[in-house]
Amino acid sequence: MKNVVLLGSTGSIGTSTIKVAEDLPERIRLVGLAAGNNSDLLLDQARKHGPEAISISDPAKTRGLAEALGSRVRVLSGPDGLVDLATLPSADVVLIAIVGTAGLQPALAAIRAGKDIAIASKEILVMAGEIVMSEARKHGVRVLAVDSEHSAIFQCLDGKPSSSIRRLLLTASGGPFRTTPKSEFSSITVEQALKHPSWVMGRKITIDSATMFNKALEMIEARWLFDVGIDRVSVLVHPQSVVHSLVEFVDGSIIAQLSTPDMCLPIQYALTYPDRVGSDRVQTNFAALGKLTFEDPDVERFPALALARRAGEIGATLPAVLNAANEVAVEAFVNHEISFEGISELVRKTMDAHQVVSHPTLEQILEADAWARTFASRAKPRKSL
Repeated sequence: MKNVVLLGSTGSIGTSTIKVAEDLPERIRLVGLAAGNNSDLLLDQARKHGPEAISISDPAKTRGLAEALGSRVRVLSGPDGLVDLATLPSADVVLIAIVGTAGLQPALAAIRAGKDIAIASKEILVMAGEIVMSEARKHGVRVLAVDSEHSAIFQCLDGKPSSSIRRLLLTASGGPFRTTPKSEFSSITVEQALKHPSWVMGRKITIDSATMFNKALEMIEARWLFDVGIDRVSVLVHPQSVVHSLVEFVDGSIIAQLSTPDMCLPIQYALTYPDRVGSDRVQTNFAALGKLTFEDPDVERFPALALARRAGEIGATLPAVLNAANEVAVEAFVNHEISFEGISELVRKTMDAHQVVSHPTLEQILEADAWARTFASRAKPRKSL
């Protein structure tokens, strides 16, 4: 039995985690749940699973939740509530599925409290990968991958050292604009960008998949999770989303992890690791699939990949700046303030203006994040008519 704290229980990863817990009641117990603003769903989850404590972003919503749940469930709120949940004495694993940078402090708190963490929030390792992985080694805890691509690599490596790796090949569906001519990018709408061909995800990550910033962030995340230089991390477009990633070893052998796309599989593997537990949820029929295809990404149409490689090579505070600027840019695009192409343009402009701080402290990383958000907010390009 694993006692699990789930931060981000009402989002797409969170609700998939709830399904996994319901599939495996003898293996997974949800002892803590945290949500953003969806107090109704959080209340339903708490009633069904009986956690020790829950947390909601808005302190004003705590009274209603407390009255509905009674004294058997502690009701917390805000950033302090997340940290309290992440350090629950009974917790074995803290799964962090909070969009944006809000998961960083709870992740570090969980590690320092001796908890394994399962990461679905890319921003944690993109912003502070060196610090997070160093703290995990110091406290003897595991950092487990929840993203399908990083879970695939983790499964392929199966304990092999980073010295055995020639290349990590992160697969990408290519998103909804894989074959769209660059000349049409300026007219891409928010509605078009939210139609992902393979996965059902939250709004931010779906837009990131359309720009390939999702894969850009995953490149930096993989660099830290698997202790390799960014020069050994590549992206391979695979529209069917069945091969979730591959590892090429130094002897030329390549091992891949395959399955029909379903986030319940990597979530379950992270929460039951090192065991593999039976489940009928994911079924893969290769005869029905017919064929699997691969192609190189077009870095001209998707400049996010080159920006990520640059951020990964320079390191320091630049990945945090890339991440923060992208968050601002995605929000601006969704609000019809900038064009689809303007997302990458704004991130590049912000990165160009940043004065990199080498070997930053956590405080300096957070300062770089705040600086990038302010700069990007003020530097939004005008949407062309």
